[in-house]
Amino acid sequence: MRNRPTKRILVSAGIALCMAAGSVGAWYATPTVRVADARPAVDVERLIPASFAGWRVDDTIVPVQADPTVVAQMKQIYAQTLSRTYVNERGQRVMLAIAYGRDQSDGMAVHKPDVCYPAQGFEIVRTRQGQLDSGFGMVPVSQLVARQGARYEPITYWIRVGDAVDGTGFRRKLTQLKYGMTGLIPDGMLFRISSLGPEDEAFPLQRDFTRALLASLDPAGRAFVLGHAVTAPQRGQ
Repeated sequence: MRNRPTKRILVSAGIALCMAAGSVGAWYATPTVRVADARPAVDVERLIPASFAGWRVDDTIVPVQADPTVVAQMKQIYAQTLSRTYVNERGQRVMLAIAYGRDQSDGMAVHKPDVCYPAQGFEIVRTRQGQLDSGFGMVPVSQLVARQGARYEPITYWIRVGDAVDGTGFRRKLTQLKYGMTGLIPDGMLFRISSLGPEDEAFPLQRDFTRALLASLDPAGRAFVLGHAVTAPQRGQ
């Protein structure tokens, strides 16, 4: 019981320190140079193959038309978006969504599924942080389960900011601060996969899909998706 006040003080001190660091960072160097401007342009539609390792885009799925207001907001935040449903020979389906933004300053940060799904009427019934074995390194991911009526949708996602994939919003803020201290504005990308059904089946399926997709990309493509999470293929790959 005696440790609780100390823990509260430490947490409060940590929050205050981060806030102070943010203020110092804003004073020391206002970010003005976008990292993405110094890199080769990437066409996400061309980067992600329509078929690979037994998976192909399911042309029978008709995309839902988003609200025009939402579309306008997305165009302000994201330079490119991709939304596809893939199916394999067994009839299993995985939904893939990628959103890429060239400017990851505070006002333009990518939107997390934790926020977007409830905004569309879903209830988030479970959420956790984890590690996904990508075959090219362990990737910190967020996993959640969204429910809307009879629809039960487990979701795996990660967010890349600059060259780093960070599993929590706190770490992403630190990455933004690191770039800001040098006057740089990082780019960012949301990589989200989901499927319908029980999570004990959905999450392994999503892992296998991700591993196959990453293996189909060249090193530059994997670096775009994973940042510094990319390593040499693990043994047996």
